[in-house]
Amino acid sequence: MVKILIVEDDETILMGLKDDMEFEGYEVAVADNGKEGYMLAKSKEFNLIILDILLPELTGFEICKKLREENVRTPIIMLTAAKTEEMDKVMGLEMGADDYVTKPVGSREMVARVKAILRRTGIEKETGDVFEFGEVSVDFKRHEVLKAGEKIHLTALEFKLLKFFIERKGEVVTRDNLLDEAWGDAIISPRTIDSHIVHLRKKIEPDPSQPRYLVSIRGVGHRFEG
Repeated sequence: MVKILIVEDDETILMGLKDDMEFEGYEVAVADNGKEGYMLAKSKEFNLIILDILLPELTGFEICKKLREENVRTPIIMLTAAKTEEMDKVMGLEMGADDYVTKPVGSREMVARVKAILRRTGIEKETGDVFEFGEVSVDFKRHEVLKAGEKIHLTALEFKLLKFFIERKGEVVTRDNLLDEAWGDAIISPRTIDSHIVHLRKKIEPDPSQPRYLVSIRGVGHRFEG
């Protein structure tokens, strides 16, 4: 399992990042001060470190510099305040950071940055070009879906939802998760989300009235079981 260390002294940001990473299936350790974060980064094997710059006891710059001097090559994403963005970026990269993100940062952007680094370092692979379940074949590269060899039409939103479910195979996805992923800040009713799920089922399920792949978890959300 991918292990991520988050070092951030703002409790709200720290817990938000932790929740986002755990939702993606990563194992997360946290620290709210530089000294503790540095000791954790040295003593345990992590696949990625998310590191705030302005920390008590040791700054993010100091931690990054120390780790690189000790030949700890774990990828580091540094969090920086907007008002010092340019200077922080230069200093962070010079000290060995792999990427930097300006606060406040949206959960989707942060997850995307994390996944990009994990793919770049070979820790996490991209979704394969083609995914198959039952009689359905999904070609992500060609943006094409076949069922029993026949091409079926999915709207851009339906394809996005299907890809989102496939990437989280076996996980329960809530309406809020779907709202954030597909609609962003738009105000959408739960009934609208359910309607899209129903339409998607009609296109991919052998029997939409008894879903085999895109199942509902009463009171929680939906789960893809392809």
